Amino acid sequence: MQQYKTSRGAITGRQKAAILMVTLGPELSANIYKHLREEEIEDLTLEIANIRRVEPEAKEAVLSEFKEIALAQEYITSGGIEYARELLDKAFGTAKAEEIIRRLTASLQVRPFDFARRADPSQLFNFIQSEHPQTISLIMAYLQPEQAATILSALSPERQAEVARRLATMDRTNPEVLGEVESVLEKRLANFINQDSTSAGGIQATVEVLNRVDRTTEKTIMESLEDTDPELAETIKKRMFVFEDIVILDDRSIQRVIREVDSKDWALSLKASNEAVKERVFKNMSQRAATMLKEEISYLGPVRLRDVEEAQQRIVGIIRKLEDAGEIVVGRGGEDEIVL
Repeated sequence: MQQYKTSRGAITGRQKAAILMVTLGPELSANIYKHLREEEIEDLTLEIANIRRVEPEAKEAVLSEFKEIALAQEYITSGGIEYARELLDKAFGTAKAEEIIRRLTASLQVRPFDFARRADPSQLFNFIQSEHPQTISLIMAYLQPEQAATILSALSPERQAEVARRLATMDRTNPEVLGEVESVLEKRLANFINQDSTSAGGIQATVEVLNRVDRTTEKTIMESLEDTDPELAETIKKRMFVFEDIVILDDRSIQRVIREVDSKDWALSLKASNEAVKERVFKNMSQRAATMLKEEISYLGPVRLRDVEEAQQRIVGIIRKLEDAGEIVVGRGGEDEIVL
């Protein structure tokens, strides 16, 4: 859109939209909001909130441009670009008609792989992981940095370096090649999304099953996974016993864990835990130790969630080590274990 100069400087496209919404009034603006994405609504609302005064020349210029583009869009819908150009030429003259068409087509232009930027990166990875490194780097070049980073991290080390190299040295791409790659990927994603499927399986489902089998079965499965897929095994391990599961430990086991854990980790971990966990831990401490720990928690003040999670994970790691060593018992589903 054009940049109109006022005493405040040039008006941006977002400011023009905000001026238009204010000028149209609350009822019409509310109807427009219904057709916007959530992030567009947030951005536009913030811009409207920052408006203190709309200068008359700015309002007139924005309304005029809006009218021209709306008219051009109507013509294009009725008979295409050439039909719109012809009608605009008759209405405003050749120079003005070309200017309106140029602004409109620029605003309607869609960046390549727009559909892919709205997709989950794990889905994208499943579709492009076996492609040539040049194709992968081409797609990544048009993704959001966070999406591209997720895909790059999921590739094998050898392919990571090759894709990164090609991405860094990429210059211009033939529009026909770009269009072909975009079309193929869009069709693949569309077919996947349109399938009538339900979500099943996955890490969490595996964790829930393993948490309910006996210890021997769990160890057999985990040892096999550690040999065949160490990364998957580690991911499952971290999620099998969470900090809040301390409540399922018997008193003797909790007392054994307490002796192994640093008081700072207990303070951080309990700072953001539920009352049931706190009660189980305090109950298995001496009255003096529990009082000191409660005081230490109160002295902490605000803490970062990341620090809390790291402390809780350290305690979970200690619990698993003690369980592996046979020093504590973690209750599981199925038949009760008998410890002699």
